Amino acid sequence: MSFLKVLLCTGFITFSSAYLLSDIKSAKIETCRGCSLNRLPEVKNFVMQDAPLYDRLEVKFISGAPPELVLLGDGDMELERLPLSNLKRQECNNLLEDKGFHISPKKEEF
Repeated sequence: MSFLKVLLCTGFITFSSAYLLSDIKSAKIETCRGCSLNRLPEVKNFVMQDAPLYDRLEVKFISGAPPELVLLGDGDMELERLPLSNLKRQECNNLLEDKGFHISPKKEEF
């Protein structure tokens, strides 16, 4: 039995997180523009000010949607969906960096 199968069978890895960082091709943040985002000032600052600076990351505003980071693989296949509601601004940035995203030097100049 392979090591990955052992981890899956024992519950150490769930199916949704059984991917490699190299599998992540892009990501998007899905969130409403107001409502719940206005009640989360740290997340709102991250979404409006920090997220646009990252390469391979898109912000998509969906009415009524709670803020979530959606990691995408080949063909925009959804790999994982991570809630942002309980995170502070710096934790949101750390999460992106942990997943292999970096601020674009070109976007940082503006």
